[in-house]
Amino acid sequence: MRWRAAWTCVPILVTLAATLSAGPSPADAAPVRTVAPPAIDPGALGAAQALSGRPGPPDPTEPERLCAKPFLQGAVPRDPVVAQRALGLPAAWQFSRGAGVKVAVIDTGVTPHPRLPPVQAGGDYVQAGGDGLFDCDGHGTFVAGIIAARPSPDDAFAGVAPDADILSIRQSSTAFQAKNRGGNGQPGNVDDDGYGNVLTMAAAVVRAVDLGAKVINISQVACTPAGSDTADAALGAAVKYAYDSGAVVVAAAGNAGGEGRCKEQNAIGGWEGVTTVASPAWFSPYVLSVGSMAPDGSPSSFTLHGPWVSVAAVGEGVVSLDNQPGADGLVNALPDAENQPQLYAGTSFAAPYVSGLAALIRARFPDLSAQQVMDRITRTAHAPGPGRDDRVGAGLIDPLAALTAQLPDRPPSAGVDQAHAVAPPTQPAGPPALPRRVATIGTIACLAALGIGLLIAIPYRRKRSGDELPDFDS
Repeated sequence: MRWRAAWTCVPILVTLAATLSAGPSPADAAPVRTVAPPAIDPGALGAAQALSGRPGPPDPTEPERLCAKPFLQGAVPRDPVVAQRALGLPAAWQFSRGAGVKVAVIDTGVTPHPRLPPVQAGGDYVQAGGDGLFDCDGHGTFVAGIIAARPSPDDAFAGVAPDADILSIRQSSTAFQAKNRGGNGQPGNVDDDGYGNVLTMAAAVVRAVDLGAKVINISQVACTPAGSDTADAALGAAVKYAYDSGAVVVAAAGNAGGEGRCKEQNAIGGWEGVTTVASPAWFSPYVLSVGSMAPDGSPSSFTLHGPWVSVAAVGEGVVSLDNQPGADGLVNALPDAENQPQLYAGTSFAAPYVSGLAALIRARFPDLSAQQVMDRITRTAHAPGPGRDDRVGAGLIDPLAALTAQLPDRPPSAGVDQAHAVAPPTQPAGPPALPRRVATIGTIACLAALGIGLLIAIPYRRKRSGDELPDFDS
């Protein structure tokens, strides 16, 4: 019996070692919510290119609600609003006004307005037969006005780059919906109550590049919980395509809180603090991601934090252009569900200030690479504290400094794209080490005991006749 006990302890302990070292079973394990910088899959670009040449909604769509009717809450501004005043635009305009630079607005469309240059129609991924020159949401026209509205003697509002050109690509709308409603709740949706996703956004980016845009503004975000499917491989490949083509992609960081997909705020602490992924903002360094600051210079309460945030602009107290056909005025508010004024605010409206600055730089320094333009913006920004901040990146942009600072020809970030192109994918945590050690030590101890038993048995074996082995079953 002693032999049977000695031998049977081996498979038991070996099995125990394998079980403990493997950790909990997939059914019992808690979901891993770790995030690494996203890798770029060049092969995913084909999906975006397939849609880019034929703009149109991939699914049949239909209107779901009436178009938005924004209005101006308060008096016509006779002095520049704080978001505009913080930039010191008159001084910057001595060096550049953005002439000759085409800025693509990938948004809800841009309605032509007397304060805008003639808007180039780039296509419509929301409504079949559209051309991108219809804004039912009052979002894209507002963004375009911040970028390139011309000054008027009737008020103090003006865009950052009033001599730039606007290319409008309608990519999403909260007023439209897929007829089959099958897209709701799927990964990569910009808004579950509307139409548009990361694939149509990727197609719009490729189309903007192919139509000659040198700056691309994306004031839209698709948020997903950390560790879940972002479905944005094509979008990552598209922004890399834009970057390699010399186009500067500027994206809103996203608004935390509320009931949307970005409601869970990220902790400050790099990638380990990420609970909400924002796309395309997280595709740094190929995207200049923009957070929002309040009029007092502090980070806005709603701005989504992240290690990918590059810079910030004021995203509150903003004014821009009316989207309604035939309108020629300014707006700053929308009626909410109770028909009360809801002032425009968000990273959506901080981003176009940065796009306007990118257009100013592009016009003054046409030979700079996309990375060099980004470096001029980030290296001349004013941080609220020492070093970079996950809330506002390098801090508030400074147009005059970005246009006049003496910077080296080769930016310190040169070569960073090669490093990020092979960024490691998210890896689950490995098995716990302590159980594995316990099982291993137990197995070694059992084998040692077995060896001692064999040594003790030698005298007894010599007393048996012939070469017969002991009967371990007795």
